[in-house]
Amino acid sequence: MKKVVIAAALVFGSFSLITATNSPLNNTIEVAQDNFKEIAVSDLPIAVTDAVAADFSEATIAKAYVNDAKEYKLILSIDGDFKTIYANESGEWINM
Repeated sequence: MKKVVIAAALVFGSFSLITATNSPLNNTIEVAQDNFKEIAVSDLPIAVTDAVAADFSEATIAKAYVNDAKEYKLILSIDGDFKTIYANESGEWINM
């Protein structure tokens, strides 16, 4: 009878070890890289700044980023809220 109790304790103990190794605390978190590099707002093409002024007249450009394909990621500040939009070099809005 003692052997059955000890065997059961070992089985349940091993389940605890398996559960502990699969804990969410041990998982790595992967963050997608979008390959955008921050640039000065003054370095944006005129077409992009004109498009923001035309379509988001109440917004200011808080931050600007560019990638190798000359696509621009813009963080707009609108009444204390922030919105992220994307545009190409010609000032056309793109979905990312």
